[in-house]
Amino acid sequence: MSDDLVVREGERIPRRPLPEFTEVDSFAEAISRDGFFGTAVADKNQYGPVAMMVLLLIVAGVTGIIIKLVASA
Repeated sequence: MSDDLVVREGERIPRRPLPEFTEVDSFAEAISRDGFFGTAVADKNQYGPVAMMVLLLIVAGVTGIIIKLVASA
């Protein structure tokens, strides 16, 4: 086991250290400063989970449209 992993009392899975990120004031500032994929995938700021949900909605919408187009053909 690596030295940087911590196992707390009552837990069996070691915790990894928190990723480095810088805080921003708004989601719009996060996107403009770090980019959409930098925020969603690389977690460069605290809005990473929000950006990941938006990315999920976009991918699900595109997938739904493709399935609908293929099914109607």
